Amino acid sequence: MTAPNHLWLPAPTDFTLLPDDVHVWRIDLDQPEQQLQSFAETLSNDELARAKRFYFEEHRQRFIAGRGSLRAILGRYLGIEPIQVQFAYEARGKPLLADTFASSGLSFNLSHSQGLGLVAVNCTRKIGVDLECIRRVSDIEALAKRFFLTREYEVLRSLSPDQQQETFFRYWTCKEAYLKATGDGLFRLEEIEVLLSPTEPARLQTSEDWELVELVPGKDFVAAVAVAGLGWDLKCWQY
Repeated sequence: MTAPNHLWLPAPTDFTLLPDDVHVWRIDLDQPEQQLQSFAETLSNDELARAKRFYFEEHRQRFIAGRGSLRAILGRYLGIEPIQVQFAYEARGKPLLADTFASSGLSFNLSHSQGLGLVAVNCTRKIGVDLECIRRVSDIEALAKRFFLTREYEVLRSLSPDQQQETFFRYWTCKEAYLKATGDGLFRLEEIEVLLSPTEPARLQTSEDWELVELVPGKDFVAAVAVAGLGWDLKCWQY
């Protein structure tokens, strides 16, 4: 199943999240200076310190835009101001809401690439999202042989050079979305089997208890969201 680009709807006024709702937000990370200043005012001291460590100004600005947007989105669901949102971090650095907000049941995952970001939100299921900008990669068959399963590698080898580039990143985002949802590291990348083709959407062969949806967040971008269980309702919003 794939969500076409035109399904990215304007932000709703009602941020109600039903038990079977999965919301995915598309964020523009290239923001004007005035908006960046507004976002920066909502960040914690450790987030501001992290932003200052980026060597390139563009990366610093995109980090501020991403964290500021994340805080604004989560704040709306929680009914609080963005600056009041508090985070905790898992061992591998994955952010999650602090224990203060445990009663909300709200969970999220985020990913960014170049000037775009995605935030996936729900309140009852494990969830992961990954986003990649399609870019020219040399020795792509060697990379696929190293990180993909044999059947996936053979699919990629059978394609034209242009199709190989997009298909490689489709495989990668699908695998990483699932691994982010389960909390496993990239060391399990070679254990996750994904079935896809240039004309067919991806499916997880690994588990029947998970569903995978490919997204089209923009030109030359691919993305995927992995969610535990079946029967959930996906909505894609533009922040």
